[in-house]
Amino acid sequence: MSYADKVFVDMCRDILENGTSTEGEKVRPHWPDGTPAYTIKKFGVVNRYDLRKEFPLLTLRKTALKSATDEMLWIWQQKSNNVNDLHSHIWDEWADEDGSIGKAYGYQMGVKHQYKEGMMDQVDRVIYDLKNNPFSRRIMTNIYVHQDLHEMNLYPCAYSMTFNVTQRPGEDKLTLNGILNQRSQDVLAANNWNVVQYSVLLHMLAQSCDMYVGEFVHVIADAHIYDRHVPLIKELIEREQFDAPKFTLNPDIHDFYEFTRNDVSVENYITGPQIENIEIAI
Repeated sequence: MSYADKVFVDMCRDILENGTSTEGEKVRPHWPDGTPAYTIKKFGVVNRYDLRKEFPLLTLRKTALKSATDEMLWIWQQKSNNVNDLHSHIWDEWADEDGSIGKAYGYQMGVKHQYKEGMMDQVDRVIYDLKNNPFSRRIMTNIYVHQDLHEMNLYPCAYSMTFNVTQRPGEDKLTLNGILNQRSQDVLAANNWNVVQYSVLLHMLAQSCDMYVGEFVHVIADAHIYDRHVPLIKELIEREQFDAPKFTLNPDIHDFYEFTRNDVSVENYITGPQIENIEIAI
């Protein structure tokens, strides 16, 4: 059975059985009808995935691999903050009349900073260090920039990646690992979406830097299930689980900036039925 399914089911059961409720508290999120969107939440959830063993796609329901990859590349490769550059409409709720989400996500990735080696943005700095200083403990990104928060249409949820390279005994290449820090997550709508995105990112960066892909660690400060999602989650985690699919990344590309959403694919991806029209708290 898929390891991603096991992690997801265990996490959801833990939240439902041991989490705390925000019902009755003053909460910012609300449903489209204006009703407060309360949650059951757990603090400090940590999930680990060995990407060498398995690609972490849920089989309980389908996760759209190419759409998830497209959004990740929108942020990390295009460094865009305009929804018109996306192939999906998942960010439309937070965009202005011109399509901008403000100084958020991709905007922060594209800002150039002064380093001893010259001017680079955060993505280029990561790639530079992975190729030239792979054992550095300072290879990371951060898009939660306080001075720009007032100009962001949504504060970043997944805000920081830390990369760590190891040399496994007897291997000819280094191994790339990564930790995603996330301040908040809607578990039903976004958990596997984010896991898939940053797993793809690690695969792409590892291939670009001639490394093996290693472990992905996902740290969520506030992992929550919204009140209107509880029945959906309870049904979802009781579903049949299937074997993980086989993930493939186009082996001919070795420049991170040349990857597209069409360079990722999976074989034998068997899933349960999709959950349609999930309400999203805003």
